[in-house]
Amino acid sequence: MVLLASTLVGGSAEDVAQEAMIRAHDRWSLVSTYDNPGTWVRRVTINLATSRLRRRATRIRKASRLLDGIPTVTWAKRFDDDLLDALATLLRNQKVAVVLHYLEDQPVSQIADILDCAPSTARVHLHRGRHALAQRLGAETEEIS
Repeated sequence: MVLLASTLVGGSAEDVAQEAMIRAHDRWSLVSTYDNPGTWVRRVTINLATSRLRRRATRIRKASRLLDGIPTVTWAKRFDDDLLDALATLLRNQKVAVVLHYLEDQPVSQIADILDCAPSTARVHLHRGRHALAQRLGAETEEIS
């Protein structure tokens, strides 16, 4: 969860992952009955990270108005800066699909469950995300089945 959250929110990833795990613990009597509790926890992690990014963006907009400047968002230095910059430009579902597939080795079917979409839609998110990353990073892409 920390790895997933770190690619989405950077430095506050441990807090996001911990909050997701606390929510799973608090609701374990229900979550444990799901076919795949990990999918639920990943969805919660993604939702918490998205909320944190929205709050951060709001704070940045307010600060920039107050300071007449444009502050930058600092990502954790755990991954290559160019990759993190490129990931930051992707749409949310593309970013989540790429992170789950390449950093967590999740199959497309699991990504579809986490994103609550059809597997074909998850493949589209993954393909478009990878293609956008390749364009930004100047790399070639290969097809995913």
